[in-house]
Amino acid sequence: MSADFSPIRGPRRRELTADEYYAGVRACDVAVLARALTLIESNSPRHQPLAERLLTRLLPHTGGSVRVAVSGPPGVGKSTFIEALGLYLVRRGLRIAVLAVDPSSGVSGGSILGDKTRMPRLSVAPAAYIRPSPSAGTLGGVARKTREALLVCEAAGYNIVLVETVGVGQSETVVADMTDCFLGLMLPGAGDELQGIKRGLLELVDVIAVNKADGSTRSAAELAAEQYRMALQSLAGRQGDPPAVLTCSALQQERVDAVWGAVERRHAQLAASGGLAERRRRQNLRWLWALVEDQLRQALHAHPAVRAIQDSLEREVLAGTVPAAAAARRILEAFSSLV
Repeated sequence: MSADFSPIRGPRRRELTADEYYAGVRACDVAVLARALTLIESNSPRHQPLAERLLTRLLPHTGGSVRVAVSGPPGVGKSTFIEALGLYLVRRGLRIAVLAVDPSSGVSGGSILGDKTRMPRLSVAPAAYIRPSPSAGTLGGVARKTREALLVCEAAGYNIVLVETVGVGQSETVVADMTDCFLGLMLPGAGDELQGIKRGLLELVDVIAVNKADGSTRSAAELAAEQYRMALQSLAGRQGDPPAVLTCSALQQERVDAVWGAVERRHAQLAASGGLAERRRRQNLRWLWALVEDQLRQALHAHPAVRAIQDSLEREVLAGTVPAAAAARRILEAFSSLV
């Protein structure tokens, strides 16, 4: 049987060269863009050299988009909002890419946030591109691949990149560290919702939009918005202007344009003050060390001397016969002995 044929998948696609990937991404050939993102997301050591060469060549063409994080609790209507916003931006003649940071996708083996079926109209718009979350299993792994996917989408000429997060755990902080503006979507039920909101999230957001401000929940949404404004004014330690707080109805496509206007004003203020360039420089530096730490962690777990003692040390720590600090020292000694 030919090496270019798989009995399960049929004929294998020819592997592209770095030049073909580069030309296809720059031309925004969606088929090549999808393959380039798959290459970037691959964990295979065989793909990493080509992925790095491609990213290096694309890097001068990145940085021209507006990078926006979109987060909110389950049930807030992120998919409906992103589709409404995306369609509005497309009508304005802009090109939009939607990426997702969803570490839980690695548990189920599928993408929860990035499913195109949740945004059926936007997914077929020629000027829009929706990329499911990479199934990397860990938040760090998903974030690394999503940030690199963001750069590739910028090089393909997308004006706006929305990065959607599940809105739990540390994902908001990770996504804020790869975007220019953070848009927090909130539910109308102000009281309990406001009590439960994480202080860290209020310190991250640039714009808050209380969604579902329609019908019987319109008044509750307005009340929630006012309570968020009061909470933000009293938040000690927050620097700069307080975030804009608005209401909208993504389902009815009401005031979605006003929410985007608030994002645009925030982005323009950052750019004019020099804060945007400084933010991106700091993000790049933090990203450098995050990559170093991530690769060191991978190297440590793959090290033969570490793997030889790992199971026994874990059993001893679980049994309480060896302190965790002593076990950690022995692991690091084993790792450094053959580095």
